Amino acid sequence: MSKRDYYEVLGVAKSASADEIKKAYRKIALQFHPDRNPGNKEAEEKFKEAAEAYDVLSNPDKKAQYDRFGHAGMGGAGQGGFGGGGMRMEDIFSNFGDVFGDDMFGSFFGGGGGRQSGRRQGTRGANLRVKLKMTYAEIANGANKKIKVKKHVVCNTCSGSGAKDKNAVQTCGTCGGSGQVRRVSNTFLGQMQTVTTCPTCNGEGSQITSKCPVCKGEGRVYGEETLSIDIPPGVQDGMQLSMSGKGNAGERGGPAGDLLILIEEEKHPTLKRYELDVAYQLYISFADAVLGTNVEVPTIDGKAKIKIPAGTQSGKIFRLKGKGFPAFQSYERGDELVEVNVWSPQNLTNEEREMMEKLRHAPNFQPAPGAANNKEDRSFFDKIKDAFGSS
Repeated sequence: MSKRDYYEVLGVAKSASADEIKKAYRKIALQFHPDRNPGNKEAEEKFKEAAEAYDVLSNPDKKAQYDRFGHAGMGGAGQGGFGGGGMRMEDIFSNFGDVFGDDMFGSFFGGGGGRQSGRRQGTRGANLRVKLKMTYAEIANGANKKIKVKKHVVCNTCSGSGAKDKNAVQTCGTCGGSGQVRRVSNTFLGQMQTVTTCPTCNGEGSQITSKCPVCKGEGRVYGEETLSIDIPPGVQDGMQLSMSGKGNAGERGGPAGDLLILIEEEKHPTLKRYELDVAYQLYISFADAVLGTNVEVPTIDGKAKIKIPAGTQSGKIFRLKGKGFPAFQSYERGDELVEVNVWSPQNLTNEEREMMEKLRHAPNFQPAPGAANNKEDRSFFDKIKDAFGSS
């Protein structure tokens, strides 16, 4: 099932400001909040859909990626992002609760089914961005890459708690472990109850009495991790993929950030890319052009043989069906375009020059551009010229 456009989900234009996007998400999230729609699966899906859209459009990097590649640019490198309905309720409340103010869900809806507890984990870890170079063959077929990443990792000594041991953690005396403080105030409308994050424990519900000596209470240390990344076929230069939870570890058990993977295409020694197609310039001798020959040309995956018919003109385009790049998350595949260039010799012996002089005025050596077998396929010719540019 295809996803709806994120701008359509939030009901905003592409030119919408960050504040407009935030307001639109807040309106939809309140409308379809689970506490307002108990047992309504359709409302729950719309609630998640809006959160997924806001996750992308509120982030300048993700928004730019989405504007360029659409949903294809939000692919998850095998397991990334919140795509495919994978966003959990706890992710939404943890990541976007600030959109509604301090525990707005709990105070507005009475702390019902949407959030089972006001307690929250430690600070979320920062996202991490890496550049990943890929060859034409890897892009066409997909690849598994193993990379070493230096980042914050969970402290092994305290398992991320930040405490010296389990006895060094005590329940917060201010909120009683709930992570929230409830206050009742009298207004002209009557008594009003508000719920705010506990200022003593910052909503965690507990306090550390003795910090871990290794991480100094952070629950994380700076280290290195080897990651295995599955890159799907058909990615493009500049495309950014994400792996959820593979970024920097959060403080004191907080959720990890995401790993953002920026794709960089390595230049091929002989082929040039044009969208899904690849282009190759084939040089043949004057004799081969006149008499015809069989030649071998490079492709993304190796080599292919093509037949050059007798009388082939310089500029002729041969198309190798399906020898280009696959489209990202699609069955579509491009072709390889081979442009023939007849090489004119620059140094001739006296004997060779005499032979050419004899042929100079021969009837069959006179140009005949109107002949049927000399017509060019202009659409491919223009495409190949664009691919080669001015080089």
